[in-house]
Amino acid sequence: DIGVITYFGLAKGFLSGKYRGKADLGQSERGEDVASYLNERGMRVLAALDSVSARHSARQAEVALAWVMARPGIAAPIASATTLAQMDGLVRAASLMLDADDIAALDRASA
Repeated sequence: DIGVITYFGLAKGFLSGKYRGKADLGQSERGEDVASYLNERGMRVLAALDSVSARHSARQAEVALAWVMARPGIAAPIASATTLAQMDGLVRAASLMLDADDIAALDRASA
């Protein structure tokens, strides 16, 4: 078996939930990098992340990383943090267990 390490585990920050529209792109230096995700599919994924996050009392980034880690063959996602709070979220993601319904909802949204 070969394990895969994903490079953009949070889709350049889009899956953190902080980019909801073009006006949000100016929030950080990397904002323009996520502009291509601001489409119908991206909004579906964010809505599903919001729903699953609420059920688990977790942040969207935590759920997104747990979703990536739940994929067969994924050894680890690469994600960066610029604050201590973000780092704490990355650590929490490693212990967040999504159930089959959570994963199915996220998979449907991203299809």
